[in-house]
Amino acid sequence: MKIIVGLGNPGEEYSKTRHNVGWLVLDAILGKVRWSLNKKWNALVYEQGGDIYVKPQTFMNNSGMATTAALNYYHLLPKTMGLFSQKDSDLSQALTVIHDDLDVDLGKIKVAVGSRSAGHNGVQSIINHTKTLNFKRIRVGIRTADRERIPADKFVLGRLKAEELKEIERLIEDIRKEI
Repeated sequence: MKIIVGLGNPGEEYSKTRHNVGWLVLDAILGKVRWSLNKKWNALVYEQGGDIYVKPQTFMNNSGMATTAALNYYHLLPKTMGLFSQKDSDLSQALTVIHDDLDVDLGKIKVAVGSRSAGHNGVQSIINHTKTLNFKRIRVGIRTADRERIPADKFVLGRLKAEELKEIERLIEDIRKEI
């Protein structure tokens, strides 16, 4: 069993923005499915083939809350007890996080385990809540030539252009293999 988390922001105004690439990727991989709202996790959830797909319904900066709720529910996150601690737990087989990455060119992905957030607040929230860097990240590139002219916070919240969406759609099979 794996927990696969796609990062994004809730609300129509964030639909098809660069920061919602994690959600867009999950939708492309799964197709038209009925997501269930898990109120305890504050997330949309879908189960397929024993894997749990999660779209946190918190804003990006709080993605760790839904992620740890899912991990705890399935007993995938070690409990903190005496000498045993979840700090630096190895979640690389249990947790995969799919997110946008400004440091990766559009049309490319990078897979990382054990790396820092590089300023991505959603990833940092997951690191803070799980107390580990040891989970799999699929970093979906969103960097374009426009990135140099536009501040990062405005760029990630900008809508994906049609050609950017096509580049991301072209990556879906590669991402599916990495999950």
